[in-house]
Amino acid sequence: MKLSEFKSNLNKLNDVNFIQPDGKAVPHHFHITEVGITTKNFIDCGGTIREERVVNFQLWQANDFNHRLSPEKLLNIIALSEKAIVSGDHEVEVEYQTNTIGRYGVEYKDGAFILTAKNTNCLASDSCGIKQEEKLIPVGNTANGCCTPGGGCC
Repeated sequence: MKLSEFKSNLNKLNDVNFIQPDGKAVPHHFHITEVGITTKNFIDCGGTIREERVVNFQLWQANDFNHRLSPEKLLNIIALSEKAIVSGDHEVEVEYQTNTIGRYGVEYKDGAFILTAKNTNCLASDSCGIKQEEKLIPVGNTANGCCTPGGGCC
């Protein structure tokens, strides 16, 4: 989700709620302790130099059980960050502490921000020699003649 979408969704809400990938809610007394830009400069295995920029929110929970971040307060924090450091409509990424610091994508559904798992991937699969996974045909599938004599799968 881009920052503009995040802000648009915040404008519809009375409360700010984040849901972890396992379906558990982030406790309501979380704080957003940082808003910034994270820039990653790297070269992929095919030799292409790349840059990635994301707007980063750090969610943190303390023993401040009476705290509740309002949508208006979060919009004000974002506006301050846009004046100081955040420029551009980049994807939003959330850092949240569980067993270790996790980095999550964000989606919006049913009045809550859903933290989504991020995955690694080869960005140069066309040049690094890794073939796409071949789809396996189950033994006994004769619809395409595979398991006939000379079909090559038996």
